Amino acid sequence: MPRVLLVELSATIRHIEKNLLIKAGYEVEADLDFNSALRRFVPGSYDGGTFEAVVLGWPGDAVDGADELCTLLEKNTYSSLPLLTLAHESDADLIRRVERRDNSAFLLWEDYQKSTDLIAKLLIDAHQRKRTEATANSIVQPIRVLFVDDSRTVRVKYQRLLMANGYEAETAATVGEGYEKALDSRFDIAIIDYFMPDATGDVLCQRLRDNATTTGITTAIITGTYLDKAIKQSLEAGAVECMFKNESDDLFLTRIDAMSRHIRAHKSIEKERERLGGILRSVGEGVYGVNSEGYISFVNPACRRILGYAPDERLIGKSALELFHYTDEDGNPIDESKCFLQHTYADGTPLNARETLFWHKSGNSIPVECTVYPLTIKGKREGSVVAFRDISERKLLEEELRWQASHDALTKLYNRRYFEEQLTQEAGRLKRSKETSALLYIDLDRFKYINDTAGHAAGDRLLVEIAQQIKQRLRNTDLLARLGGDEFAVILRNVCKESVNQVADDYREMLDSYMFIYNGKQYKVNGSIGIALIDKESESASEILANADIACHIAKGEGRNRTHLFIPESDSKKAMNLDLGWSSRLHNALVQDHLVLHYQPIIPIELIPPELMLETEGPIYQQLLSIVPQEQQISELLLRLDDPMWGIVFPGAFLPTAERFNMMDKIDYWVVNAAVKKLASLQQTGYSGMFTINLSGQTITNKQLIEDIESLVVNSAIDPGKVIFEITETSAVSNLVSANELITRLSALGCRFALDDFGSGFSSFSHLKNLPVDFIKIDGLFVRGVATDPSDRAIVHSINDIAHSLGKKTIAEYVEDAAILRFLYESGINYVQGHFLSPPMDVSNIAPQAAQQNHGNKKQSTGKK
Repeated sequence: MPRVLLVELSATIRHIEKNLLIKAGYEVEADLDFNSALRRFVPGSYDGGTFEAVVLGWPGDAVDGADELCTLLEKNTYSSLPLLTLAHESDADLIRRVERRDNSAFLLWEDYQKSTDLIAKLLIDAHQRKRTEATANSIVQPIRVLFVDDSRTVRVKYQRLLMANGYEAETAATVGEGYEKALDSRFDIAIIDYFMPDATGDVLCQRLRDNATTTGITTAIITGTYLDKAIKQSLEAGAVECMFKNESDDLFLTRIDAMSRHIRAHKSIEKERERLGGILRSVGEGVYGVNSEGYISFVNPACRRILGYAPDERLIGKSALELFHYTDEDGNPIDESKCFLQHTYADGTPLNARETLFWHKSGNSIPVECTVYPLTIKGKREGSVVAFRDISERKLLEEELRWQASHDALTKLYNRRYFEEQLTQEAGRLKRSKETSALLYIDLDRFKYINDTAGHAAGDRLLVEIAQQIKQRLRNTDLLARLGGDEFAVILRNVCKESVNQVADDYREMLDSYMFIYNGKQYKVNGSIGIALIDKESESASEILANADIACHIAKGEGRNRTHLFIPESDSKKAMNLDLGWSSRLHNALVQDHLVLHYQPIIPIELIPPELMLETEGPIYQQLLSIVPQEQQISELLLRLDDPMWGIVFPGAFLPTAERFNMMDKIDYWVVNAAVKKLASLQQTGYSGMFTINLSGQTITNKQLIEDIESLVVNSAIDPGKVIFEITETSAVSNLVSANELITRLSALGCRFALDDFGSGFSSFSHLKNLPVDFIKIDGLFVRGVATDPSDRAIVHSINDIAHSLGKKTIAEYVEDAAILRFLYESGINYVQGHFLSPPMDVSNIAPQAAQQNHGNKKQSTGKK
């Protein structure tokens, strides 16, 4: 990744240009003034020699340090460093200054988007100049490259690029043709496309490696898509490098240069070439060789750096076991006879991507992933080569993901998922015991009032403080969790039945006596607590939780700020009446058409102008209407209940009851039917946007309903390509076979799929490659914290990279402010959604919004105001 220094006084312009360079694949260091940049190039400075290009934003007026920096960059030491100067106006003196310096270019700020192409050209010119100088100073046989790709356009591009940079290059269109050419003529490097018409690229790698005539050719795979399987097979077949077609030409040439230096070194030192011929080299990986007894025969600099050994420190001839891996993962000393690496050295068997611990010279352990290759020279085994890399950051991320999967991000308490797992275990334990435990279901009574009057920030802080208050009363054996919203739950293990009411009342009194203070104002806080006993008679965790929930409802119904112990004989009927109330209301809503659809726009982030990302206030959707093409907008349809008594009710209030009474299939059918009808009517007026429709977990397993949805899509005359169905990660992973069948059947019609709430379950990473969805919606819990929480930033980066590597697009929800939007833009997220862009709106607004958009686009195209 080429390293670029950006010098620009304006914070706004600096932010825009930096993001443009990063998206183009450059590593960017930015300076706020010219004197700071100047100090990087003074004699003895480390930075000056590490930049591969400089971008200067030229000021309109004289600025201290600007002329001095330009003069320094014209001196011999830095005269060949690529330099791009951007200015708001064309200045004759400035242009003359640029023209008299080699490897320089000038660009007006209004054309700043061309800057990445100009830098790439300057870098290529610099490479060519260095290559020409090197050729003039020494007579070196050119490296011969065979480029194998089934696309004629790709072959022509890379052949020209290679030949323009001093390589001799020939091309082949198939694996068979490439193999024949390799047999007929001498080549040093073979660059092979992985996806070929007659065989995959790893097949050619293996053929070249296995044939005595071609075994000396260094092979590399080039591909357009990152696939673990493809890279693994290619490396196992003998490829030493994996390149990607979307990388910059400069990076491609850098990789070829590295391979060329390697080849020339091997040619000049034949004995060393044979000894190191089996080593897999990778930038940043540690590599060492051992004989069959495990004594070190060579180490590379990265190995020394990772494990803390000086360049001149003697390691050759010492035991790798005693130096690097002398304990197991628990820190216990390893006997030589029980060390898996020692066995691998002795047997000469390969080992692929095995995780273990190596030890730094300082005595600290380092988690590593190591691969062992048997080293064979002229048919004789000469030991093994071990390639390893430090996976400390990955381990930290995995640990963070595990923590996130079991904890609530706001209060840091356990979350509902973990709590239900523990409740299941406790119920199972008590089946074999005479003990009694209890579940306290705590619901704050005044949270909504505080949240609405003092704001969401106040509500969040209140939840954090209440969590700490409850936590202080826990025994070591108790378990506290936040179930969601303003609801908490406590498992009281091994309690006395006679005292459980008093214990619950102590918690209630603690809440009642607590005074919440925010912005100088005091707020009274209290709560209602439902109690459910747990013993050998308890049926299941879900029943226990439901009983406690019912008891809490009854406590609220009795006047709030109360506790209530669930008594099956008397409270079951009350619970039925509570549920039947919602059940009846939902039934009437379906019959009398009281369900309504709202929608929230989902916008391609690359189309959002950078200046809108600097806004401090949202929503910005109105500004986007004239910018984002209608066909690239997605609208997520959101269900609401328009209750005659209560008005608009959000789904969190009624969907749990719908699930309990198995009404989700009817609700999902209503939603799909209403969505299809709405989309059909809009498409008749020329609407070209897309809809996303949520499907519940119950629908995934309902084959009849899937057939009904198929019929709706087929008979509606809509464009199925404009329909995206959303299924949650949890329901998809829980019903993997059914989810795949649903996706396969509806995808056959042209519909697409999104996996919602991705990241809420750690296990989903292993299932992602088996779910043929088109979009990944990153769980909003992570997105909300990216502006301030490094862990959330790392998780969002990781999910985005994994999704893109599998060819899927990413959507980030809960984009609540400009800072979050800027981070997502810099991270390469594809789509964004949230209140900073637009709050949910009634679906009837789509038509006038579309008309406004079309009118705005028409004015733009005609140039009228």
